[in-house]
Amino acid sequence: MLSACAVALRAGARRSVRRLPRTRAAIPATLRRARYFSSSTARTTDLSTRGMIVQTLSSVGSKREVQQYLSLFTSVSSQRFAVIKVGGAILTDYLDELCSSLAFLYAVGLYPVIVHGAGPQLNTLLEQAGVEPQFEEGIRVTDAKTLRVARDLFLQENLNLVNKLEEKGVHAQPLTTGMFRADYLNKEKWGLVGKITSVNKQPIETAINNGYLPILTSMAETDDGQILNVNADVAAAELARALEPLKVVYLSEKGGLFDAGGQKISAINLDEEYEHLMSQSWVKYGTRLKIKEIKELLDTLPRATSVAIIHPGELQKELFTDSGAGTLIRRGNKLLSATSLSEFKDLDVLKEVLIRDREGPDALATVDKYLDFLKENKFKAYYDGPMNALAIVLPASNGRQATLATLTITKSGWLTNVADNIFTALRKEHPQLVWTVREDDENLGWFFDKADGSITQNGSVMFWYGIENGEEVVQLMKDFTKNGRAMLGDSNLESRLQRAAANGARPVAQQTRAYSTLARRPILSAPVFGQTARRTYVTQTNPNPPIGKKNASKSQPARIALIGARGYTGQELIRLLDSHPNMDLRHVSSRELAGTKLEGYNKRDVIYENLSPEDVRDMERRGDIDCWVLALPNGVCKPFVEAVYEGRKGSDHKSVIVDLSADYRFDTTWTYGLPELISRTDITQATQIANPGCYATAAQLGIAPLVPHLGGMPHVFGVSGYSGAGTKPSPKNDVSLLTDNIIPYSLTGHIHEREVSTQLGAQVAFIPHVAVWFRGIHHTISIPLNKTMTSRDIRQIYQDRYAGEKLVKVVGEAPLVKNISGKHGVEIGGFEVDKSGKRVVVCATIDNLLKGAATQCLQNMNLALGYAEYEGIPVM
Repeated sequence: MLSACAVALRAGARRSVRRLPRTRAAIPATLRRARYFSSSTARTTDLSTRGMIVQTLSSVGSKREVQQYLSLFTSVSSQRFAVIKVGGAILTDYLDELCSSLAFLYAVGLYPVIVHGAGPQLNTLLEQAGVEPQFEEGIRVTDAKTLRVARDLFLQENLNLVNKLEEKGVHAQPLTTGMFRADYLNKEKWGLVGKITSVNKQPIETAINNGYLPILTSMAETDDGQILNVNADVAAAELARALEPLKVVYLSEKGGLFDAGGQKISAINLDEEYEHLMSQSWVKYGTRLKIKEIKELLDTLPRATSVAIIHPGELQKELFTDSGAGTLIRRGNKLLSATSLSEFKDLDVLKEVLIRDREGPDALATVDKYLDFLKENKFKAYYDGPMNALAIVLPASNGRQATLATLTITKSGWLTNVADNIFTALRKEHPQLVWTVREDDENLGWFFDKADGSITQNGSVMFWYGIENGEEVVQLMKDFTKNGRAMLGDSNLESRLQRAAANGARPVAQQTRAYSTLARRPILSAPVFGQTARRTYVTQTNPNPPIGKKNASKSQPARIALIGARGYTGQELIRLLDSHPNMDLRHVSSRELAGTKLEGYNKRDVIYENLSPEDVRDMERRGDIDCWVLALPNGVCKPFVEAVYEGRKGSDHKSVIVDLSADYRFDTTWTYGLPELISRTDITQATQIANPGCYATAAQLGIAPLVPHLGGMPHVFGVSGYSGAGTKPSPKNDVSLLTDNIIPYSLTGHIHEREVSTQLGAQVAFIPHVAVWFRGIHHTISIPLNKTMTSRDIRQIYQDRYAGEKLVKVVGEAPLVKNISGKHGVEIGGFEVDKSGKRVVVCATIDNLLKGAATQCLQNMNLALGYAEYEGIPVM
């Protein structure tokens, strides 16, 4: 259904610079080998070198992302790559992170132009000299004494930055005079403060052509040689106007702009959002001024230029991933819409847009028929003026959700963020939407980010958002499982084109979609869990019978019995089993609900029972059950476990037991079931599995990568929603008591403290609390280190450790409980290192009912019964 203009990602010409041998210890070995050697006239590299670069950068983004942005940045002359403004506070507090990021760019042959200030340092020096800093309208009043101090300070800070870069193997050229020509801004009001009138680009070009990063100060000169002070933001803006770079980067300790709720603003598309933003009550003071100044800057620059406000440690992620790292601001494009073909100025242009990158036998005739279809049916098209992106949606009707019938995007559409704008518009106008994509789409992650849920079958993926009714989701999944993409009927243009190709004289070449924008989104490799707050349902169907399933017939689903089905965890597991293609829930046991019908399970009618240990023994002896799930409170599982043991005697049948309580987590004859940290082979061979605790799962995943680097006891401050206290009334699930409150409990010796310490092999302190929200846990973990480390070092350790883990996501910011609620994984972030470099604070979030219980249980069941680990799990 969906198609886009494929990008020819060329290896591209790069400037190569001949350099004398330098010390390069700070640059990764792969990148030292990947260094570019050049003359001032051409940048060249071979494919193997480019491959090493792409492989190294893939630690922060996908290979497709890295290739796309490398091609983009190398498509312009070196001085047009990026202007980076560095504030004085960055030079003081984040110099090493800044230089490491710049060293990486230098290693891959990219030469940003750096301009820095030193405002905080200047304030300190003036105060020490007995001079009180003065500001008028936010501009520093500069007299002769202030200018002299500033001049000396700027030269020293410039030298410090250059020397630090040289230590990391980076040639850097200080450009401290003759770069900016200026007049007095208002001599009577501000004194020796300049208004830049021109920029001398020649020294910058010469430095880059000779293989040096240009490092500028924000000092200017008048025609008669008087030095003037200039605000570094102003200098960076004028430098950008002169160079017209692809990126203008403002480095900030905060890492971006924030909205009224304290959430980082991922992206601002000025053409669409500026007026609305400026009307908001929370857009005031510094935020308002910054947005206004950036708009004024971008209005004078090419539309492809964007501004990013980011933390210095996130420079690579900002430049080489779709998700970025801070706040992206660009002009974007305004969207147009149409509800009839007559509203399009030129139907031939529309046909060309619909057919681009979809050429094949009878393609034009197919598009003509598709337009006839649109004439007879309601639709709404969304597109930008140049039609770099076009989406057609068929509205909801006859009980069916709205359908995204086609989407086509050009490279220019990606770079101006039109696709992301279109999806924003779709969400506003269509509360529910369904669409399909081929499973091998290299940008599948982009669609996972836009969707609330998905299901994969026979090479295709169906996505949806806004469908929160479980019955509707189940019916949608059944329709797709039965009919595949054909369920969307004639609205699906791509299916029409593929049918035409199949019936033609020659088969159409496989379509390569490259839906990518500079959309701000999490880095995703499909399928992984993402950031939407709604529950999603995803099944990775396994058309083949499981291999190695213990004594279960390969011609039928695994037979499941759930004891303790009344609780929150049991209910979540029931919902998961209902969508699992290879498991069948045969028995559910609950003393309170015995005799009533099980709700929420649609594969068969199941009646609650009150199974006794004797019933369990006899069922095991007959071989009725392949897996027993015990979702009971701590301390009451033993009779049922012993009943299974007794039933196994004299029988060839041997079921799997998964216990969700803490009863067997310290029993070495049981397998501890945390697949991300425990050998998955051990779990596949296990018949009795102790499911980890919710607190314990998040704490272990949050600490494990740093166990070799521990310099003392980690302390975990954990806060859980009240569902963790179960359904039995108690002060810990009394909402009236929890309102405007937080309740600490088990301040020492909590069983999860013992569990985490035992599994990690290191003593851990754990202090649990319960709060008024229903589900979700947040851990703030303080970890002493045995050596000095940076935030970047630590985050890289976590990214390496959890690479490929579909249910663990490493993020930059501290994760939030509201973003993990209803999700099936763990988010880990924060990575804030104190000034000593020997203590880090890591944050982790988990849904206590899902990955903290039911989801993890299903992982263990899949592995032990011979299915794919994520079968039936809503991996988002």
